[in-house]
Amino acid sequence: MPRIDAPDDLTGWMSLQPQLGAGLGAFSEAVYTQSQLPMRIREIARMRIAIDNECEVCRNARDAQGSANGVDEALYEHVLEWRTWPGYSERERLAAEYAERFAQNHTGLRDDDTFWQRIRAQFSDAEIVDLAMCCALWLGSGRMMRVLDVGQACELVLNKKTA
Repeated sequence: MPRIDAPDDLTGWMSLQPQLGAGLGAFSEAVYTQSQLPMRIREIARMRIAIDNECEVCRNARDAQGSANGVDEALYEHVLEWRTWPGYSERERLAAEYAERFAQNHTGLRDDDTFWQRIRAQFSDAEIVDLAMCCALWLGSGRMMRVLDVGQACELVLNKKTA
């Protein structure tokens, strides 16, 4: 049940602050349409943050183009096993680690020189910035929706083609 007097859907609550809602919408649109990261890398990072946020809409969101991009339910099912599950590549493991630490211990992440050596061996600086911006959206918006308890029962399919 929402903690505010607003529609309990994905976006209706933003009508209480339409200019800010439009900005959040534009940021979300940019993350989902302009990111240069492969979808598998984005999705493992997104799901790792969704679990920390305890955001049901985030945990249940899927991209309609997922299967065409190698994203299947196994990717989501094993996200907490990112260190050991053999279905993830080294880049995917680093993205999951980055997302986990971004959500749980951002200053420890910042100060871990060994991690930065490992991620910079696998990701360009532009990709690291891309991942950081994606994680910022998911962490902030997921926590906001969970704290306000809005949209938690909604289904979200990204990039769904409409007729």
